Amino acid sequence: MGQLTLLFLVLLASVVTMPLARRTRIPQPVLMTMVGLVFAVVPQIPNVQINPEFILPLVLPPLIFAVARRSSVRYFKANIRSILLLAVALVVVTTTAVAGVFSWLVPAAPLAAAVALGALVSPPDPVAAVAVAGEVGLPRRLTAVLESEGLFNDVTAIVIYSLAVEAVVDGDLSVGRAVERFLLSAVVAVAVGVGLGWLNAKIAGFLEDPTQQVALNLLVPFAAYTLAEEAHGSGVLAVVVCALYLADRASDADEVSYRLVGNAFWEIVETLITGVAFGLIGLELSTVLQDVKDTWHTMIGDTAIVIGVVVLLRLLWLLPAAWISKRVTHGEEDTPISWRETVVLWWSGMRGVATVALALGIPLAMRDGLAFPARSEIVFIAFSVVLFTLVVQGLTLPYVVKLLGLDSDHDAHEQAVRELWWRAAKAGLHRLAELEEEDQLPAELTERLRERQHDRLARLCPEKYEEEEALEAKRRGKQWRQAFAVEQEMIAASRREVLAARGEAGADPEVADRVLRALDLQSARK
Repeated sequence: MGQLTLLFLVLLASVVTMPLARRTRIPQPVLMTMVGLVFAVVPQIPNVQINPEFILPLVLPPLIFAVARRSSVRYFKANIRSILLLAVALVVVTTTAVAGVFSWLVPAAPLAAAVALGALVSPPDPVAAVAVAGEVGLPRRLTAVLESEGLFNDVTAIVIYSLAVEAVVDGDLSVGRAVERFLLSAVVAVAVGVGLGWLNAKIAGFLEDPTQQVALNLLVPFAAYTLAEEAHGSGVLAVVVCALYLADRASDADEVSYRLVGNAFWEIVETLITGVAFGLIGLELSTVLQDVKDTWHTMIGDTAIVIGVVVLLRLLWLLPAAWISKRVTHGEEDTPISWRETVVLWWSGMRGVATVALALGIPLAMRDGLAFPARSEIVFIAFSVVLFTLVVQGLTLPYVVKLLGLDSDHDAHEQAVRELWWRAAKAGLHRLAELEEEDQLPAELTERLRERQHDRLARLCPEKYEEEEALEAKRRGKQWRQAFAVEQEMIAASRREVLAARGEAGADPEVADRVLRALDLQSARK
């Protein structure tokens, strides 16, 4: 079996495990990691041969971009304290603690190598966190904290890791120089992210076809990551900044086709790349075991201690951090406010793609030609942390949520949706009144449109209407639904006719596809 066939199998598994994850309530990243583990032990399946330098640039940019585009700058500003406490402070604390423990366990390893291990096991994975939160139905405020933490912790961890590896390879890096590099990395990343976001917005204005605009969006995260890294900045931060810039400036309410195409496209990209990334984690295990060969059993004790430090330190940090954040913000942020929520947030801290990519990216040798100190131990421990947090924590998280009685805030979320629908529908009624006054529309037309809008409002927010009005709206709504069902049957008949015409001799498929797309958009409107 060749590498291309293996890639196809992983992509196929990425699609198949999606419905399986919904039925079993096991997060899809966990399932894909287990699939990779199965592939790794099958003799007929070859070892993965991917240059570690390509893993981060090819996997992280689209995944980070897909998650970040669903958020906004204002949302991050409102939760800045949570981000600083989790994505920056906790990463630094975890790096320091793991480095200290590893130096104690392996005295022969230089401190910089221990710091590199601490940095690469410190950041929880944003994709795994969001996927897990969705599968177990976590409250929205916890999902928001996990998203915020996941998007920014890689920035801190990767910068610290790069500085530590550079110190080992070159044998010299001062603390002052490290701080300077850290600040420069952030400044460069923000500049690249904002600049590319602005350029993307300008170019997209000249592209009328939504497929071309989405294709441009696909290139942007890779460009942001590469340009920032070439300029000695943080590629991950550049991607996050660029995505947030574009999300806040997607202000054209009439770009319906672009949103339909773009959302569908990014869902597909996220599904496939997530599957490949977490499948790669399991597949690489065979390579790691080959590197350590017969010595892996001697590392089990050290590995268990490091896993314990990584997992327990998160809990010991979150408990006081949540209390401090609550006291400082007075409930202004969506931070965990109960010990149950804090425990769930603790157990959701799974490691993933970044940890694996950074571990595999550790150089084999230093500048003087000697082997990188304790490289086998670092890689083995890193993979063990990932597998424990993904498989053990990922599989048990639903039971932890159930045991603590922490139900999803589904009712509150639905209420928020209804309130926003109310605002949107009232805005539509206001615009109808303006058009009626400006254009002198026929009274029959405006009355029908007004009734239809009120019917939507009464169906979504019946508590805002009198009983008789709600019953009348319900009756009219039933008529509208009947009319809509009939209209859909008419459109379906039209589509069948277009497809039949497409297969006729001499028919131009492009003409048929244009008409078919217009009919599909009509079906999507409700």
